Amino acid sequence: MAQGQPSTFSICVADPATGEVGVAVQSKYFSVGSVVPWARAGVGAVATQAAGVAAYGPRILDLLAEGLGPDEALGRALADDPGKDTRQLGVVTARGASACWTGAECNEWAGGEAGQGYSAQGNILAGEEVVAEMVRAYGETSGSMAARLVAALRAGQAAGGDKRGQQSAAVYVERSGAGAETGSGIDRVCDLRVEDHAEPIEELARLVEIHLRWEVLTRAFGCHAAGRYADGAEILAQGLARFPDDPTILYDLACYQALAGLGDEAIESLAHSLELDPSLKELARGDSDFASLRERPEFDALV
Repeated sequence: MAQGQPSTFSICVADPATGEVGVAVQSKYFSVGSVVPWARAGVGAVATQAAGVAAYGPRILDLLAEGLGPDEALGRALADDPGKDTRQLGVVTARGASACWTGAECNEWAGGEAGQGYSAQGNILAGEEVVAEMVRAYGETSGSMAARLVAALRAGQAAGGDKRGQQSAAVYVERSGAGAETGSGIDRVCDLRVEDHAEPIEELARLVEIHLRWEVLTRAFGCHAAGRYADGAEILAQGLARFPDDPTILYDLACYQALAGLGDEAIESLAHSLELDPSLKELARGDSDFASLRERPEFDALV
């Protein structure tokens, strides 16, 4: 097969308990995230690779949304495709049903594994253990779906990965209700790409760690417009359990505590935040969220 196609390894997953669906992928191919991974909250996730047709992503998601099962959706998408033997696809529905297709003309090693809640697949791989290791690592890892997907890619790479090496990687996650929770109106939770890097999975892991910090802030912000300040403070406090020295999370926690009438707690959180990042003092001086603290000498001393 010509090398201008996203031959690669990927994993599609769904967690009916959380309403999340996602895909992660790595390849010796530039910008693999712009072709292979597709997901839609409440519907499912798709990976389209080898001699990949990007349009199969939204097309199969549309078929799943119409009520077709994953095998039926794959069959419908490939039915009139003269190049179907060069394609590789993985599909999982939001409820966890899954299927994968590896055409007979995909370059070796090529194959996949589908089970409840996942479909893992790859081509031009070091061997079938790449797929098996992705499945194992995802199942054994705890934490957010994005972090678990990156763990799966790491395991696949450790088993040999793409025979040609590494270049790009991506992770994409959606969750039903995420748009309402954050106020963004979009159920996208994580959409990160490494387009060209010597170690794209490790770079993706670094970006996911940053993403998880900002996800805490974004989820809390969804409580601000609704006036649910105590709820926002609780989300931020939970975030601090993982990121105890993040000055921005601490700053926002102080804001929500002040708005919720928790003045002493707000002063304590703000003091810790400014200790870690003194540049936030200027922001705090004029921040309307701290209006209830203006007359307190402790606040004046801090800012």
